[in-house]
Amino acid sequence: MIGLDTNVLVRYIMQDDPKQSPKATKIVESLDGVGSGYVTLVSVVELVWVLSASFELTRSQVAQALDAIIRTKQFKIESADQVIRALRVFKDGKSDFADCLIERSANSAGCETTATFDVNASKHSGMTLIT
Repeated sequence: MIGLDTNVLVRYIMQDDPKQSPKATKIVESLDGVGSGYVTLVSVVELVWVLSASFELTRSQVAQALDAIIRTKQFKIESADQVIRALRVFKDGKSDFADCLIERSANSAGCETTATFDVNASKHSGMTLIT
């Protein structure tokens, strides 16, 4: 297993760099599920941010890309169950993916609630607003 940095995932998904994209593709396509690519939670959050902010993909396109990574046998996603649950909330709502993942991770850890000052996160990702 090898760890995959966010930039490798971006180059693989977006195929936007004539030098780096083929190298990323070669690495990803060499993985067979036994020798998998490990994707950390930090890389997942960064990936969503880069696809949204830098490439201006829609929420639906970002969700589709993330869903494809989760379902690809070559990738092992850190805390995949939490990422999947956060993705469901993200797809159906208006929350940032990071807020969805924070709330789902806290919930999985047994937290009764996740406190926030973020009004949007309280309305759309299940957190409790501190007033």
